[in-house]
Amino acid sequence: MRIIKRDRSVIPACDVPLELYERIVRETADIEGIGGYKVGFFLGLDYGLPKIVEIARKYTDKPVIYDHQKAGTDIPDMGGKFAKICKKAGVDAVILFPQSGPETEKAWIEAAKEEGLGIIVGGLMTHPKYKKSEGGFLADESILEMYLIAADLDVKDFVVPGNRPDDIRRIREALEEQGIAPRFFAPGFVAQGGKITEATKVAGNHWHAIVGRGIYKAEDIKKAALEYTSKI
Repeated sequence: MRIIKRDRSVIPACDVPLELYERIVRETADIEGIGGYKVGFFLGLDYGLPKIVEIARKYTDKPVIYDHQKAGTDIPDMGGKFAKICKKAGVDAVILFPQSGPETEKAWIEAAKEEGLGIIVGGLMTHPKYKKSEGGFLADESILEMYLIAADLDVKDFVVPGNRPDDIRRIREALEEQGIAPRFFAPGFVAQGGKITEATKVAGNHWHAIVGRGIYKAEDIKKAALEYTSKI
C-alpha cells in the first residue's frame, strides 16, 4: 500500500488549533507538491479524529496521517483497539514508534494491516539526548532494530529525522541491505535546524518532508507551502 502517490512531497504537520488546521488544508489542498496532512494528539484529543478527517475531506482526498506521539508504546493487545479507532475515524495512515519492544511492534503493525491502514514506522527522533550514545535512554542498535523489524513485516514507509542527514543515510543503507527500497517521512526542518536540500541528498528517490512551524506560523500559508514544495 503506497500512502502518497508522489515520489516526493511536503506534508504540513498540523499541531494547531482547529480553525488554523482548516485554513492550512483549505489554502494548500490544491498545491500539487502537498502530499497529505499529519495530525497529532493536539487535534485528535481536543476535537476527535472523525471531526479532523471530516474537515480535511471538505477540501481534499489527500491522506490524513495520524501521529499519536507516540503510538506503539503500549502492550501488544492495545494495537487492535488503536487501529480500529483510527480506521473508524477515516484516517488513512498511522505513525508508530515501537519503543516498548519487538512484540508490541509486531502486534501493532499487524493490527494496522488488518484494518487496511497505511503504516509508517519511526525509531530515531529529532531532539538531543534521545539515543544512548548522545546521553539518551535508547540504545543506538535498538533504534535501528525498530526499522529492521518493520522492514521484515513488509513495511516500506519510515520516519527519519530531517535534521540528522548522516543518520538518514545510515538507516537507508541498513534497509536497502535487507532488500527494502524505503520511503521516508522526515520532520525536523526549519525550527529544528534541518534543511530540506541536505535531506534530499541522502534520503533517496522517495521521501516526504514534514513541515510544521515553517508553514503554520507563516503569514501567507500558501506562499510558504509553495516555497517548501519547490525544494523537494
